[in-house]
Formats: sequence, structure tokens, C-alpha cells
Amino acid sequence: MQLGMKMASPRIGVRLAACLLNISEGRKRDVVEKVAKAALCQDNGQEHPQITVLNVFSDYDYNRSVITIAAPVDKLADGVISACTEAFQSIDMAAHVGIHPCLGAVDLVPIYPLSNVGVQECGTVARNIAEHLSLCVPGCSIFLFGQADLPNRQSLVQRRKQLNWFNRRVLSAARVVADVGSAPTSRYGLTGVGASPYVMNCNVTVDTQDLGTAKKIARSIRGSSAGGLKGVQSMAFRHNGQIEIACNVESFDDPGNPLATYEGSEYVSYCILGKTYYYVSPQIIEASIKKLARDHGINTVGAALVGFTPEECMRCAAYALTKGVGEFWRIRDGVFM
Repeated sequence: MQLGMKMASPRIGVRLAACLLNISEGRKRDVVEKVAKAALCQDNGQEHPQITVLNVFSDYDYNRSVITIAAPVDKLADGVISACTEAFQSIDMAAHVGIHPCLGAVDLVPIYPLSNVGVQECGTVARNIAEHLSLCVPGCSIFLFGQADLPNRQSLVQRRKQLNWFNRRVLSAARVVADVGSAPTSRYGLTGVGASPYVMNCNVTVDTQDLGTAKKIARSIRGSSAGGLKGVQSMAFRHNGQIEIACNVESFDDPGNPLATYEGSEYVSYCILGKTYYYVSPQIIEASIKKLARDHGINTVGAALVGFTPEECMRCAAYALTKGVGEFWRIRDGVFM
């Protein structure tokens, strides 16, 4: 994906972070937009000048939306708390139906560094968001992950496994103890709040209805599998009459290996505060799935990046905030080719 107009880089010293807010609503456009607009609204009703919503992605079958909110790190929590509060008011988890696993009306609140900010500070922001939400929305229930989960710093994958993410009945189990807030309720469910290096979402559609084969392909590209792609987690879902292989693509640093291990390969690198991070490019993910699918006599029929790469997110945030564009998602098609 190439930028259609020149994007600003952050001014030296500008400290930017982002939240890829996941909510369990993708079918009611008015509800999703209310949540997105709430991120921009100050207490006085005016638009917050230092917060922007970069992207709003909704999926009908998943009944899920991802809203990308960006701001200076010390302002981000204001927008995220406002958006989450609106989502809790508007979404009843007890009535939710969708094919994507989820536990909460506000399902996931991940905080990512974009420029001049470390993941530890993002973890502090995430913990503050969790504490404020428990006060703003009595009855909400929160678990922490990544840099917000102290002292263990367990990853989102680890925490979801502990909570049996695929089984919503976990919410009524007495053994579920929230890290912050109340015990889970049927209306609000259970919300994950945390921080880590940037995570992209990249989805590839395969032209088959054979879910078993698609799951084998998804397993093959996971970073946890022999020969898989480092930092990639993947699942296969029936989607629009075909099957979509949905991938979370983590950024990672690897001090145990020399830079040459990743430079010049399928991994893309970027730097924040002198630390180099890597991630698998969406093109390599699509090509890998295409090859595996072809080995099973299946074609791929398209790929979609949900939102941005880390660099694109940083550049779009810098542009939107410099230009004072709060609802960047509405002009995004005019900015990108």
C-alpha cells in the first residue's frame, strides 16, 4: 500500500501512540460511528484537537469493528476512555452474534507505541485506562495483558488461553476473576486492556468451503509452527461463502539474534527510541498462504490489511494531527491511492 500524497513524519520529540480498539459490533453502522466520534469528543462537546481516528473497519460476519485512534501518548487515554464508555453503553454482549471469538462488548484495548514512546510507558497508559473505565463504567470487567500485566507481562495469547477465549460460557464461571473492575456480566462481558509493540491485522481469503484444510494452512504459517512466520498468529473462519485466514502480525525485537537474521528477508524493520522492531510484510503473508493453498489445489481470492502497517500508522497520525483532521477515516481514500 503506497501513500497517495506526501505524509508528514512526526516532529522531533513528538511522542505518539495508537489504540486499535476492537468492539463487538460490526453490523450497526450508526453505533460504530458513535463510538468512533466519541473518541474525539471533549467534556465540553468540542472536538479534541490532539486526537484523531485514523480508520474504522467493520466486518458483518464477524460482527466486529476495529477503530484506530491515535494521539500524543499523554492524550490518548482521553479518547480511548470516551470511545469505550460509548461502546459499553451501546453494545449488549448478551445479544451479540458473530463468527469471530470475543468475550466483551469492548473486546480489546491494545495500546501501541508509534514514535518516541516505549512499550513500558504504553503499559502505564493501558493500566490507567483500565482503572478509569472501572470507575466510569461500573460493572465492567477487565483483564490485563502485555506491558500492562505486571509483574508477569503475559502476552495476549497467553491470557486468552487462560480465559478459554473460544468459550463464552467462561463469563459465567465463578473461577474468572477480573484484574480490574467487577466480575464479568452478560451485558459487558470481559475486556482485554494491554500494551505491546504494534500488531497488524492481515486477512487472506481462500476460495474453498473446506474449513479443515484452511485450518491446516492457518496452522502452517503461525510463528509457533515449525517453518512458520515469526510473530504471526492465525485462525480460519467461514466468511462470505468462502474462508478467511485472519492473521495477527506482531512486531517483535529479538536481541538474541543479530540484525542480519532479519534484514533483507521477508521481515520489515522500523525503529522506535533506538530499538529495532521487525514484522512480516503483508505481501509475504499473502504469498505464503497462496503457496500453501495451491499445494491443496485451492486459490486465494484477495487479501486485506485492516488499517495500517506501523510506519503507515505513524505517518497518518502525524499528518492528521498536524492538519487538525479528527475524522481522518473519512478522507483516508483521498489520501491513499
